[in-house]
Amino acid sequence: MTLTINGENRKFNNGLNLQALLVELGLAEKPVVVELNQKALAPSEFKSQKLTNNDQLEIITIAAGG
Repeated sequence: MTLTINGENRKFNNGLNLQALLVELGLAEKPVVVELNQKALAPSEFKSQKLTNNDQLEIITIAAGG
């Protein structure tokens, strides 16, 4: 399936959920904000949120500092 992540098209295996995608991207242990098809998701939704072909995601990592 093809997902658009932060404006870039990328190919992944079918049946992926959001948590598995974050693991694959190396972001599972980092604090992130995720928007799926223009809807913000709570971290509690990551494991249950299935991804489908042509979904659009914006993933932002949260960093502290000044």
